[in-house]
Amino acid sequence: MSLTEECPARIARLQKQLQQKELDGALFIYPIDIYYFTATRQNSTLWVPAQGDPLLLVRKSYARAKREACIADIRPFPRSKEFTPLFAGQQKIGMTFDVTPVQQYNYYGKLLPGREFIDISAINRSLRAVKSAWELERLRHAGAQLSRVFASVPDFLEPGLREVDLAAEFEARLRKVGGEGYIRMRAFNQELFMGLAITGDSGGGGGFFDGAITGKGLSDASPHGASRVVIEKNQPILLDYVGVFDGYCIDMTRMFVCGQLDDKLQNAFEVSCRIQAAIVAQLKPEALCSELFALATQMAEEAGLAAHFMGPPGENAKFVGHGVGLELDEMPVLAQGFDQPLIAGQAIAIEPKFVLPKLGSIGIENTFAVTESGGEKLTPLADALISI
Repeated sequence: MSLTEECPARIARLQKQLQQKELDGALFIYPIDIYYFTATRQNSTLWVPAQGDPLLLVRKSYARAKREACIADIRPFPRSKEFTPLFAGQQKIGMTFDVTPVQQYNYYGKLLPGREFIDISAINRSLRAVKSAWELERLRHAGAQLSRVFASVPDFLEPGLREVDLAAEFEARLRKVGGEGYIRMRAFNQELFMGLAITGDSGGGGGFFDGAITGKGLSDASPHGASRVVIEKNQPILLDYVGVFDGYCIDMTRMFVCGQLDDKLQNAFEVSCRIQAAIVAQLKPEALCSELFALATQMAEEAGLAAHFMGPPGENAKFVGHGVGLELDEMPVLAQGFDQPLIAGQAIAIEPKFVLPKLGSIGIENTFAVTESGGEKLTPLADALISI
């Protein structure tokens, strides 16, 4: 299946959900949602009626949207007095409230007075969570390309480099193999720059980012990722990067050391790998996300590492896996309280990690697809810790 066939199938699935909820249609203003349903990310608004053909209203670039979009009815965005008649008879309209600013909500409320706007965030995210065969091929390609860059790290890693030097070389190589760099996140107040390159205890102080490890960053205004800390011998070096290819995110972490790792860190790394293996074996349809998180936390506790699991003590992240796709933080989430069953075709980054104060951060991460026989690894590089 090609992208020109993907979009109509996606719209049909959405329309089925709209009909079940007795909505007249859905209005999308968030760029990556529009891309998902139309194959263009141009500045536009998408109307998908519960029945019938969708309509794309483009602000810029209309010419490019005409070339790219996989739907037939594409028009320049109209003036206000011409916009309202397009929605005659449309009363109950779905919108993704999770990403709709109040200003935009009020704007469309004025354009469409008297309409009832209803949140369809959950519908949209659940549709996007299950990847088609075409999407899984995009993710396999992304995983292979990112793995190539990780495999090249021994060619340039050495003591004396700063974290930011290591990051710059890794990121340059990632760009050269086609990494697009756009790491889209849906969660409010979350941002990152490509990934993490940290050494020793540099990542042990916690931070704003909703993950196990944040890194010091280069300033208090950019408190995430690589810093000017110098890489020393016998210190753990953690590289956690997102590769984006054809718009699709793939997430992975590998560990390196110039010399030999401390025994406590080595043990924590081995526990991380065992937790990953246990979860991957259960990445099957109907497995509950909350139960997989409970399995991970139980294994960390049995290893005597519960306080250090998924972050520094007291600042632990409350998940061990997250969905990936066109955004880094898609559904599902392997977390306490997320009592949703897995579905075949979901793509999930599994990232059991530990932060040991004064020793460093360590762990593993790979992206997997949910299948009937367990997780299919989409990031094919071996998991072994690499000693330089």
